[in-house]
Amino acid sequence: MAGPAQDCAPDNLICGAGEIFDRPGVDARLAALPGETVDDMRKRAVEVLGAEMRRGRAAIAAAVSAHPLRARAATRSYSWLTDCLVLAAHRLASEVIHPMANPTEAQRLSVLAVGGYGRGEMAPESDVDLLFLTPYKITGWAESVIESMLYILWDLRLKVGHSSRTIRDCLRLGEEDFTIRTALLEHRWLTGDAALAGDLRHRLWNDLFSGTEREFTEAKLEEREARHEKQGGQRYMVEPNVKEGKGGLRDLQSLFWIAKYTYRVMDKADLIGQGMFTADEFDTFAKAENFLWAVRCQLHLITGRPNDKLSFDLQVDVAERMGYSDTAGRRGVEVFMQDYFRHATAVGDLTRIFLTQLEAAHIKSEPLLQRLFRRKRKLKDGYVEVHGRLAIVDEDAFLADPINLLRLFDEALRTGLLIHSDAMRLVTANLHLFTDEVRADPAAQKLFLGLMLRHGNPERALRRMSELGVLPAFIPEFEPIVAMMQFNMYHHYTVDEHTIQCISHLARIERGELVEELPVASSILKRGVNRRILYIALLLHDIGKGRPEDHSILGAKIARKVAPRLGLKPKEVDTVEWLVRYHLLMSDMAQKRDIADPRTVRDFAKAVQVRERLDLLCVLTVCDIRGVGPGTWNNWKASLLRALYRQTLNAMENGLEDLNREQRGSDAKHSLRRALEGWDAKALKAETARHYPPYWQGLHVTAHVVFARLLRDMAGKHGEIGIDLHPDEDRDATRACFVMEDHPGIFSRLAGALALVGAGVVDARTYTSKDGYATAAFWIQDADGHPFDAERLPRLRQTIHKTLNGEVVARDAIKSRDKIKKRERAFRVPTHITFDNEGSEIYTIIEVDTRDRPGLLYDLTRTLAAGNVYIASAVIATFGEQVVDTFYVKDMFGLKFYSETKQKSLEAKLRAAISEGTQRAIE
Repeated sequence: MAGPAQDCAPDNLICGAGEIFDRPGVDARLAALPGETVDDMRKRAVEVLGAEMRRGRAAIAAAVSAHPLRARAATRSYSWLTDCLVLAAHRLASEVIHPMANPTEAQRLSVLAVGGYGRGEMAPESDVDLLFLTPYKITGWAESVIESMLYILWDLRLKVGHSSRTIRDCLRLGEEDFTIRTALLEHRWLTGDAALAGDLRHRLWNDLFSGTEREFTEAKLEEREARHEKQGGQRYMVEPNVKEGKGGLRDLQSLFWIAKYTYRVMDKADLIGQGMFTADEFDTFAKAENFLWAVRCQLHLITGRPNDKLSFDLQVDVAERMGYSDTAGRRGVEVFMQDYFRHATAVGDLTRIFLTQLEAAHIKSEPLLQRLFRRKRKLKDGYVEVHGRLAIVDEDAFLADPINLLRLFDEALRTGLLIHSDAMRLVTANLHLFTDEVRADPAAQKLFLGLMLRHGNPERALRRMSELGVLPAFIPEFEPIVAMMQFNMYHHYTVDEHTIQCISHLARIERGELVEELPVASSILKRGVNRRILYIALLLHDIGKGRPEDHSILGAKIARKVAPRLGLKPKEVDTVEWLVRYHLLMSDMAQKRDIADPRTVRDFAKAVQVRERLDLLCVLTVCDIRGVGPGTWNNWKASLLRALYRQTLNAMENGLEDLNREQRGSDAKHSLRRALEGWDAKALKAETARHYPPYWQGLHVTAHVVFARLLRDMAGKHGEIGIDLHPDEDRDATRACFVMEDHPGIFSRLAGALALVGAGVVDARTYTSKDGYATAAFWIQDADGHPFDAERLPRLRQTIHKTLNGEVVARDAIKSRDKIKKRERAFRVPTHITFDNEGSEIYTIIEVDTRDRPGLLYDLTRTLAAGNVYIASAVIATFGEQVVDTFYVKDMFGLKFYSETKQKSLEAKLRAAISEGTQRAIE
């Protein structure tokens, strides 16, 4: 049993014991307290202990600041400081406030630390969990001592969790509740009756723990699964919970709990002696645990509360405090998070090894599915099935041929078996066998390609290969992106996990699982493409990230070197290089340009040139967007990509000259006449004659019908505003159509009205009719990126009406709503503004790439309106905290902005509006 807390200070505190708590000095000051009332005595004692606690915490915090990676010393120091406070409170309560010269047998009282405090591991804001142990029903004296102790500790603002129990209570409750049982497993005697604490220990191990090892193990593993599910189920969550998340501290603690319960190990280093880990694996365990504790301590110190979530705003502070700094191409916070995820991955590896060892010892059940479908599989020579896992018969023979390091994964996929931990250990210990000669071996190349192409679930092999180091060993260029975090709100995963997610989505499309959701991509794959090219392009599309250069350009250069090594022919290599270089082209064209403008499709078709590239790029783009994270793919993006693909394919098959405005206009008028059945010829003629050509080319017939009816209803009504709000489920947006008398700044007023109702604009276009009406169509989404619910539309309409009628002044009303959340302020989003006079035949395209916020579109359009800029349409693409607002504009004379002077003047005004708005949003 651990020695009494009062014996001496533990070894390896982060600073001198006297700097943390001056025991002799505190004892002297407490002894000198005047003997007044109990309340006065307690109050003065709290003043003494509070001052010493603050001094001790400041000393530990200063030492942590100077030595941020001495985490274990820090957790021991916080625990020891807490011991000193609890012991002082106990002495005061039992010897001064409620003295008892000769306590009876029934009046014995023992104070124990349980849970994390019992382990002697505490972060700055950890709870203080205490067990007050009595032999029988609690006596009045013991109750008074406990109450006085708690009041002192509470007055010190400690977060105390406490229970008062007998040994029988502990056994009964521990049998019923595994959380209580785990807390008791970690108990540590602090003060009071030592014999009573010894009795508890004996009874726990002999009457409760013994014989229930399997039951406890299964319970802890179920808890682990539930905890992971609650935290998001991914090791690579970009805002991980350091304590509860996958690969976090609780996972390591669970391993030790199971080992302690099963083998009675009292020190984590004993895991080596039990054969659970090798010395190298335990070193990995210790380093991961130390790093995670270091992060947790910093989180508590920064926030001043028990916060274990590494949110975006805190990541920057923690990285800085732990000594990470910015380098060329990468921020310090990204390097820090890469280290974090590598440690989290290591925790996952250790967990797998540990659990396999438990299965071998029959302490943990095999996975249910393996038990249900148990049958002897026909394995290739050199392999054997051990406890339902794929193991190696002869390690020396296996290592004699380095290509076996790849064959192991192929055999695992072929048989559906999980790989045995001993085989995984063998692989990780021999990654040096992947030499240039092995990488160039056609047999190795064929095997690697086969892992992606042959078995239908390539993500399983790739993820395990990445975690064990095989993927970066076989493709060294992959190593820099392993566990690489991109510090933004758009990407949900690390770069390597994103890559594997993309390949997983491709495999799902191939398996026919997404035909309804992805009809175009599914039909392309059904028709047939070069799968070697597609899989290798996806594997390498982000391989250039994390360097100062454009990752598409650098990635293409890397692909040029890597693709031949993976067995691709020269023509295939050319296509892979092109796909990596232009893997963002289709996404950018679809989301940042107006695909109703024929020039957009024409330019894209010219860039792609041939159908093979179009098909491959389309599927790659779909997988890339879907692989970013849950919720990133939606019907809006799907509809844009489908339209761009079909229009480009049509242009390739029928000639680019087929993309002319006149033909589109006449087709649109013909469609409207058919749709407006029942209208007389005169009304139809008036409607088709009142609009200029861009109106017919830029909208679908459904919008033309809405505008025709709104305009008819407004005939002769001066100053009226016509509004039609309609959920467009196919595009995941609400279509808002407006008709009003035309005047300057219409676009800006509409943007302001929509910002006030919390609508995010994804697409918008305005037109002026020949008889002086403005017709504007906006596609808007709610805060979750979906169409507005039908019940919200009446209020939406009312607020928009009030704003457009001038009852609400958008410029003033928007200030309170135009805020950037605290957790998002750590992101750096540089502003880029470009003017393009080639992308459209009749408009200048102004692209503004900057930080998103609720009032941004209103600020930009108001600035453009003030500069006499006519906005014909806007396309808005949001990527987390970053947004790209693209405007198709003309000057007041209907001309493009060719003058460099005018462009620079306009850019300066837009930058000023962005800067002022951002400053206002963070105040």
